[in-house]
Amino acid sequence: MSSTDPLTLERQVCFALTVASRGIVAAYKPVLDPLGITHPQYLVMLALWEHRTLDLSTLARLLHQEASTLSPLIKRLEAQGLAKRQRSIADERRLEITLTPEGEALRTRAEQVPIQMAARLKMTPAELGELHASMVTLIEASQNSLEDHD
Repeated sequence: MSSTDPLTLERQVCFALTVASRGIVAAYKPVLDPLGITHPQYLVMLALWEHRTLDLSTLARLLHQEASTLSPLIKRLEAQGLAKRQRSIADERRLEITLTPEGEALRTRAEQVPIQMAARLKMTPAELGELHASMVTLIEASQNSLEDHD
């Protein structure tokens, strides 16, 4: 097969994204291990550091995840003392997730994660910014394509 074959594995965006995703998550592991959290837990903590308190459905929407996927992560964060779950006073159907003082304190240590990751990836802030912008465009395009077919 020639390199112009549209079905060559190496030409597929989905393949490149899958391999890149696995590689990035693996690269985060040694950076996050000293913090005592996994990459999925890091994403939850990023959202909590930004918003301090989130209900489960909002957190799921922000992270593009199902609430059922996040529940075990949040339980583990709670067991580690980094977050707490409680029913909303205004609406008992809503489960709110809030940072604990330990979770807030972890933010200071986590501020080094982006710097360490840029160094691990040997990419400049400008390169990472361009990559991020391209990924956001791709995410929006993929979401729009789903909406177009609903």
